[in-house]
Amino acid sequence: MAEDSNAERRMNLDLLDEVREEARVKAEVVKRRVESKYNFRTKPRQFINGDLVMRKAHQYEMKNKLSPKWTGPLRITEALGNDAYRLETLEGGAIPHTWNATHLKFYYS
Repeated sequence: MAEDSNAERRMNLDLLDEVREEARVKAEVVKRRVESKYNFRTKPRQFINGDLVMRKAHQYEMKNKLSPKWTGPLRITEALGNDAYRLETLEGGAIPHTWNATHLKFYYS
């Protein structure tokens, strides 16, 4: 019996590399599927200095369900990279923090 279990253990160790490779391939397939779905659903947005944008409203800015979901127009003053932007009002007042492109959209007048 001990010989049978040792033989089975050796066989499992021989198959271990194949099992690991199969798991790596499956993980790569899932990763590519998720990436494809994400890229299909997202809208890439690139803004430059001077663009007019609308900013997504915070929960505390919305008084009720009929409150506007977007505030603005605001002007892009600086593109910081990695989709982060500094904003200012049209009168020139600076908005305190940076905003990610996912929370901005173009303003069309």
